Amino acid sequence: MAKTATVRSWGEIWQAYTDRRVMGMLFLGFSAGLPFPLVFATLSAWLNDAKVEKATIGFFAWIGLTYSLKVFWSPIVDRVQLPFLTRWLGQRRGWMLLAQVGIAAGLFGMASTNPALHLTAMALFALLVAFSSATQDVSLDAYRIEAVGADLQGMMAGMYQSGYRIAASLVGGAVALYLAQWTSWHMTYLVMMGCMSVGIITVLLIREPPHVINQGTQQMEQRVIDYLEGNQHLPPLIMRFNAWFIGAVVCPFVDFFRRNGKSAMFILLFIAIYRIGEIVLGNMANPFYLDLQFSKIEIANISKIYGVLMTILGAMIGGSMVLRFGVMRILLLGAVLVTLSNLLFAQLAVIGHDLGWLTFVISADNFSGGLAGSAFIAYLSRLTNTAYTATQYALFSSLMTLFPKTIAGFSGIIVGTYGYPVFFTYAAMLEVPAIIMVLYLMYRQAKSGDA
Repeated sequence: MAKTATVRSWGEIWQAYTDRRVMGMLFLGFSAGLPFPLVFATLSAWLNDAKVEKATIGFFAWIGLTYSLKVFWSPIVDRVQLPFLTRWLGQRRGWMLLAQVGIAAGLFGMASTNPALHLTAMALFALLVAFSSATQDVSLDAYRIEAVGADLQGMMAGMYQSGYRIAASLVGGAVALYLAQWTSWHMTYLVMMGCMSVGIITVLLIREPPHVINQGTQQMEQRVIDYLEGNQHLPPLIMRFNAWFIGAVVCPFVDFFRRNGKSAMFILLFIAIYRIGEIVLGNMANPFYLDLQFSKIEIANISKIYGVLMTILGAMIGGSMVLRFGVMRILLLGAVLVTLSNLLFAQLAVIGHDLGWLTFVISADNFSGGLAGSAFIAYLSRLTNTAYTATQYALFSSLMTLFPKTIAGFSGIIVGTYGYPVFFTYAAMLEVPAIIMVLYLMYRQAKSGDA
């Protein structure tokens, strides 16, 4: 953990936002957010227009497993050098560019396919987009962590979230639907393919960050390799593969437990539950709005306008506050705000159909999520060792949604049995253990002199 950071003035914080690396994250975040709706919500709308059966549309959700499984190929992104691209751009930028080209190719394939006639081909092109997008996430997260010091990680997270939400909610969501209404789905996906040039140009303009492996990590890695290689009589090729596999796959996990000692399992548990209240609530948000008799247009306008703006505001303020006050205090503030915003949903459930209250609740929910997200991303970034950035962060990002999404599966049962006020109160209470764990981590760090 880093030592307590020097308190920055607001002028210094503003100046930090003008850093080229921080500004670049806005465009890289856009590149990361754009593919997501194009293989989920927006694609579902296209398939529905093409008269594809609802059950088949539902199966397309399995494409999203690529985002949860990216940890399995993250060691390749971390360690394998790409012919020509790595030499030209470096490890992180080379993989980002390859992934972006894969996304663009997949979007072009989708734009050229009629799902009513060639549904399997559409599924394969969508899978290419999702796989390439998840790969881009792995390399992009590694770049973000390695490009700046720990003090600027909150700013990087804030800019990343802002770009991501602009792309995912506005461009890949609302704008794509408008284009499909005015032109065609095929033209819409061609335009979205063109929007990927934002990320490609950014990758070509930014600088490759240094990839540092300190001496202690190198020695640890060699000890693990020596310990696990039981048979020294294997062919040289097999021995080299074993050494690579141990260094790229085994050592990232050994390193995390070695550095964090007895606290390692506690930290992993904290990662697994920090976002639980936000994710559980989100699973039932749209059905709740509809049950209160809000129209789809009202929901879309408020969530796409106020929701996106408040998420960006929360992300930017969260990133600034991390730089000024430290990551742990803002983690605590974010968890408290998420809890309170969940309780606002319970209040809206009692009030009923009220457009002003809906605007207020959605705004509060998105602001708290943006602020907490910046702090959490900064916290996870600080947990990584730059020798294994991609692999370790992929593990954390997969873990932080696995348990909450599992629990969220029972949301409908709770709503059906007890009603919305009880459900939203339950979602708020789920966040309380995260608050307690943050307080404990703050106590531990204060006791050891860390921030």
